[in-house]
Amino acid sequence: MNLVPHLPALQVIVPLIAAPLTVLLRRRSVAFAVALTASWIALAIAVMLWLQVAGSGTISYAIGSWPAPWGIEYRVDRLSSFMLVLVAGIAALVLPYSRASIEAEIPPEQHYLFYTMFVLCLTGLLGIAITGDAFNIFVFLEISSLSAYVLIALGRDRRALFAAYQYLIMGSIGATFLVIGIGLLYLMTGTLNLADMGRRIATVQGTRPVLAALAFVTVGVSLKLALFPLHQWLPNAYTFAPSAVSAFLAATATKVAVYVLLRFYFSVFGESAVFDKLPMQQMMLLLALAGMFAASGIAIFQTDLKRLFAYSSVAQIGYIILGLSFNSVSGLTASIVHLVNHGVTKGAIYMLLGCVALGMGGTSLARVQGLGKRMPLVSFGIVVCGLSLMGVPGTAGFVSKWYLLLAALEKGQWWLVFMIVLSSLLAAVYVWRFVEAAYFREPRKDTANITATPWLMSVPTAILVVATVYFGLDTSFTVGSASQAAALLLGGAR
Repeated sequence: MNLVPHLPALQVIVPLIAAPLTVLLRRRSVAFAVALTASWIALAIAVMLWLQVAGSGTISYAIGSWPAPWGIEYRVDRLSSFMLVLVAGIAALVLPYSRASIEAEIPPEQHYLFYTMFVLCLTGLLGIAITGDAFNIFVFLEISSLSAYVLIALGRDRRALFAAYQYLIMGSIGATFLVIGIGLLYLMTGTLNLADMGRRIATVQGTRPVLAALAFVTVGVSLKLALFPLHQWLPNAYTFAPSAVSAFLAATATKVAVYVLLRFYFSVFGESAVFDKLPMQQMMLLLALAGMFAASGIAIFQTDLKRLFAYSSVAQIGYIILGLSFNSVSGLTASIVHLVNHGVTKGAIYMLLGCVALGMGGTSLARVQGLGKRMPLVSFGIVVCGLSLMGVPGTAGFVSKWYLLLAALEKGQWWLVFMIVLSSLLAAVYVWRFVEAAYFREPRKDTANITATPWLMSVPTAILVVATVYFGLDTSFTVGSASQAAALLLGGAR
């Protein structure tokens, strides 16, 4: 049987089937093996789909052989295949990492539950990226969100329960806004297929229900992607979740939410409706700059590294939205590139902080004093990723900011060039706080006997740290894919 034509369906089915298997088998080692196998198969499928799209163009797969727009369509294009590789790649690295990290952070009897929720979250994120159906996006978004709430609540700190509850409340509000927006679009177009909706909406463009749908979708997705000032759920979630969960969510969840925003803006509403008929461009620019500066400023005063880099994530989302606000190929390329570059960088940071938590007994700045002597490789990795957040040449973050600067120069907005550079200096300040503690302070006496980092944690972490540098030197995959996806979106992907 030839499975190649069914790869789009298998991309979602494989991790979905793994979820109940891990519950039924329950044994930690078996559940881990099932989840790991599913994640690696998902990565292989994602890579094959990316290669197919690169070679022969957009893939359309009709679920149950019901043709679109009557049936549910899985649609893989340049942007969605790029996102599939990111999500599946991060999952394939975080899962082996989690095998060792959760031993110290989650009770043994709950390990099977962790693997179940992890593959369910993976299923939801992959489904969001691959589906061509608006209501399917909502369903998969809820699958990923509900499982993420549980994953966060598994943290050993009691505050993890509050973080999960806070995320649940804000996530539910965001989902409600999104489904109302989708309902209004269905009311006006009579279809849920994104491509068909994009064609039909041209006849009702500018009507009040469509404008209301745009507002509901924007607010709902902005809550999910933690756009400032709708970010309140994110710092607690990243701080108190288990290390593997923080790494996975920081690298994928908000990035997939940005993908949803891009998909609705450019494939459904169209850039003219979003940017020409409403002051969305100015609003996005304002919120992006507010996030870049306010979140970075708050990060400077944090005393825990997980919380510090959580606020850094809010600031980095600001860069992504800034690129979107330019409404140009260069700006959109910068946004899409930064989805991957920041995902890889922040995933590496939280995996490194998991190693710190295991070895030093915590991630507070007081706890990591002298980390450069106690754990030199881990400390060096955090510095490298910090340089990427700052946008130093030779790192992935530099590529993103370079394209942001080009987009600003294309628009003749020199003041934005200054703002981008200034916000990068704020990143240098909060990264320096770690450098000062790790290299210019003497180690604490109670950290003399540190726990060695297991190879299952160190190898995946090293791969992401190396990727942070590699994508700063070789941009053929990241910029190549992002520029083609940007051109497709702005060129009328409908």
